Amino acid sequence: MKKEKLIIGSRGSELALWQAKHVKNELERKNKNISVEIKIINTKGDKILDVALSKIGDKGLFTKELENELINGTIDIAVHSLKDLQTQIPEGLKLAAVTKRHPVEDVLIAKKKGLKIKDLPEGAIVATGSLRRRSQLKHLRPDIIIEELRGNVPTRIKKFLESNWNAIILARAGVERLKLTKHISSIIPKKEILPAVGQGALGIEIKNGN
Repeated sequence: MKKEKLIIGSRGSELALWQAKHVKNELERKNKNISVEIKIINTKGDKILDVALSKIGDKGLFTKELENELINGTIDIAVHSLKDLQTQIPEGLKLAAVTKRHPVEDVLIAKKKGLKIKDLPEGAIVATGSLRRRSQLKHLRPDIIIEELRGNVPTRIKKFLESNWNAIILARAGVERLKLTKHISSIIPKKEILPAVGQGALGIEIKNGN
């Protein structure tokens, strides 16, 4: 019996591919009659790396190209970080499944273990690409200077290690999935910085009626 082939659409970053492979392995484990292939699709958010996300309109930046391929039928499934999906799914598509959620917090990455936001020196430089993190950080510590930070997780950590910044903030899920936990100084409590809606979960999008 010939196996049915499913094509997963994914962004090309290390984290996105980890997520796509995780879904591929789960699908193949649950159904021995399918084989799953991953197709890499670049999104607008992957191409524009020199402008703050909030300035280019961050809704659909990391999903639109994958959704277009779903509509055109060139892929069967799109795997997203759930926090990247818009609240309103485009017509003709639907959110088919959500994976078990990873711990949702953000993490502080600094050059010293155990360091927390309150421990950062006066006028510390912290880098983040997220307007949500920036706003909450300024509320907690108005003295902190915030630098713009874009790129995938390993790139952001590399930029930090080569910089004069005091810290950066990333999602715990991405850092832990890529086994980069040695860089985590502390986990930021939810009461200090509230995570993004859906942070830590994967959203599996398909075409209606598929």
